Amino acid sequence: MDSVGTSGGPVVRPSYGPTSTGHEPANLGDILERVLDRGVVIAGDIRVNLLDIELLTIKLRLLIASVDTARELGIDWWKHDPFLSGRDRELVEENRRLRRRLAAIEDRAGQDE
Repeated sequence: MDSVGTSGGPVVRPSYGPTSTGHEPANLGDILERVLDRGVVIAGDIRVNLLDIELLTIKLRLLIASVDTARELGIDWWKHDPFLSGRDRELVEENRRLRRRLAAIEDRAGQDE
């Protein structure tokens, strides 16, 4: 805060610049860069019990990090996820072929009876 003296006494005005500690306020971009560089993990569990019987458990795990930081941590699941890697089309086509083969086998088995 800056103090300015007047005839009515000191006037205090807020100061939005660097504080007396010498640190500049961080903007959103700086904060996001730090978070992505270091990563943040948020974890929690939700359990619903009725008379000591567990009815529902939800485990929440959230990792916020850059791709490079995630790779350093050994996390690269997006490479192997069919939906994210584009392999989902291949799996859909393979599923269709297998269904046709299964239907043909079932038809032959039905004719033999």
